[in-house]
Amino acid sequence: MDPDDVLPMRPMRVLFAASEMAPWVKTGGLGDVAGALPDALAAAGCDVRVLLPAYPRLMQALPQRSLVAHVDRLGGALPPARLWRAHLPGGLQVLLLDAESLYARDGNPYLGPDGRDWPDNGMRFGLLARVAALLSSGDSPLTWRPQVLHCNDWQTGLAPAFLHFLHPGRAAASVMTVHNLSFTGSFDAALMTDLGLPWHAFRFDAVEFHGRLSFLKAGLQLADRITTVSPTYADEILRPEFGCGLEGLLRHRRDRLSGILNGIDTVVWDPARDPALEVCYDAATLARKREGRAALQRALGLAAQDTAPLLGVISRLTEQKGLDLLLQAADRLLSQRMQLAVLGSGEAWMEQGFRDLAARHPGACAVRIGFDETLAHRIEAGADLFVMPSRFEPCGLNQMYSLRYGTPPIVRRTGGLADTVVDASGPPLHDGTANGFVFDAPSADALAGTVERAAALWRDRPRFEALQRAGMRADFGWHVAARRYLAVYRAAASPADAD
Repeated sequence: MDPDDVLPMRPMRVLFAASEMAPWVKTGGLGDVAGALPDALAAAGCDVRVLLPAYPRLMQALPQRSLVAHVDRLGGALPPARLWRAHLPGGLQVLLLDAESLYARDGNPYLGPDGRDWPDNGMRFGLLARVAALLSSGDSPLTWRPQVLHCNDWQTGLAPAFLHFLHPGRAAASVMTVHNLSFTGSFDAALMTDLGLPWHAFRFDAVEFHGRLSFLKAGLQLADRITTVSPTYADEILRPEFGCGLEGLLRHRRDRLSGILNGIDTVVWDPARDPALEVCYDAATLARKREGRAALQRALGLAAQDTAPLLGVISRLTEQKGLDLLLQAADRLLSQRMQLAVLGSGEAWMEQGFRDLAARHPGACAVRIGFDETLAHRIEAGADLFVMPSRFEPCGLNQMYSLRYGTPPIVRRTGGLADTVVDASGPPLHDGTANGFVFDAPSADALAGTVERAAALWRDRPRFEALQRAGMRADFGWHVAARRYLAVYRAAASPADAD
C-alpha cells in the first residue's frame, strides 16, 4: 500500500527544531524554511510542532501563551528553562524554550553587537538541542511525543547525539537537514562536560571533528536520515571543494542522504497581490511591471531611463555569494547605461565597495546597506534582471522569487541555482523551458558576459517576455517539498530501516 494512502488516518507526529523562524528571527534561508515548511507539512496531514528559542521578538509577537513544562536537571552546566506553548496566526503550534540568560537578546541570534559570535553560543544551542532530544524521548515532560525529530543546521545538530547517548531505544527517529554545510558549529571539547554529554561520545564516529566538538558533524553522523536543500547541492557536498571536510562522512552515508529543493511562500511572494508593490501584475499583464520599474527608480534615486536593463541584487554581501565578482564587473556594465539596485549587508570591505560604486555612478547605481522587506519585494518586481553569482548556493530562494515576479535571474551553475534556472541560449525559446541565464566560471568576465547576453535578449521584447512567462509558470510552492519530507520521515521512522 502507498504510505500516502494511510497518512490522513495516521498523521505523523514531527517535532521541527530550529534556531530561527521568519518573519520574526531570520538571518538566511533557514529562517524562511522554518517559517514555511511546518505549515506545508501540516497542510499535508502532519501533526507538527516547532521548537524555537524564546527570543524577545517571538515572546512579544506571541503574548497568548501557556507554560507547559519546566525543564531542569539536564546534566552538566545546562541551566533550567521553561517551555511555553503558543499558536501562530495560522494555527501552527510552537514551543518556546525560555532561558533568559541565553536567549533574551535582540538582533542577530548568533552575533553580538560587535559582529562576533556570542561566546556562549555552544551553551545556547547546546540547550536547544538537549531539549529537542528530551521532548523526542520517553523522558519528555509532555504527553505529545513525536515520531520524528527534524533538526536544522548546526544549532540543533547535537540533538541526534543526545538521543543516541542519553535516550537509547526510547526515542524518536531523527532527520538532519543541512542548509549550509560551511557552518559546522565547532567548539572546544571541554564543552562536552558543560552540556552533559558522556566523554565516550567524543570519538570520530560520533561528535569529534579534528579534535573539537562539532554539532553539525554529530547530526550528520548520528541522524537516521540526512537531507539538504537541493538535489545538486546533495551531490556537490560529496566532493572536497564543497564538503568542508565532511565529504568522506557524507559519502559513507550517501544512502541516507536526500536533496529536497526548498519551496517559497507563494502567498507572500505573489506579484498579483503583493501589498508591498505600488503596481501589481501577473503573466497576462506584464506591461504593468514597467510601472513598478519606474517606481523603483524614483524610490532609489535612479535616472528615469528605459534603454538598458535595471539589475537587482538582494543578498548577503560576501564572497560566497559572488558579490565580489559583481563589484569587479560593475563599472563595465554601468558604462553601458545599465542600472544596479543593491540591498544587503555583509563583509565591511564589500559594503564599502558597493558604496564607492554608487558614488562613482550617481543615478545609475543605488545601494542600501541593511535589510528592508518592503524594498526587497519592490526590487524583485521592479528589476528587469536579478543577479545571483554565488560561488556555492545550497538552494537559494531569491532566484525563485525572481522567477515568480517575471525577473529572469542571472546565476552561476551551482546548488539550487542549477536546479531551478534553465539558460536562455541558442535558438528561439521554442520549448518554453528556458527561464534565465546561467554561467559556469566564477569570474567577473563570465558574469559580465552573461549579463550582456541577458541585456541583448532584454531588448528583444517578444523573446524576453516569453522568458518571463516561462519563469512565472513554474510551481515552487512548499507543498512539493512537504510530500518529499514526509517520505523521508516515514523511511526514518520505519523499524525496517534501522541500521
